[in-house]
Amino acid sequence: MGSIVCEAFGRNLRAIRKSKGFSQERLAHDAGIDRSYVGKIERGEVNITLEKIYVFAELLECSPKDLMPDLNQH
Repeated sequence: MGSIVCEAFGRNLRAIRKSKGFSQERLAHDAGIDRSYVGKIERGEVNITLEKIYVFAELLECSPKDLMPDLNQH
């Protein structure tokens, strides 16, 4: 189940990032991480920290809940 959750989170992050006009490069820079790491998150290859979820939410001006996958869909 872990990979399903990570993949769904990554899809949500990518969709919100794009809707807010952020490139992976800009989000990575603003979050203080490497751009390749943002790519890995969006592909569901890594399990990020709760702290980083809140950083992304603040940068993207959304709720952390908006980034979280709806597990009822799976």
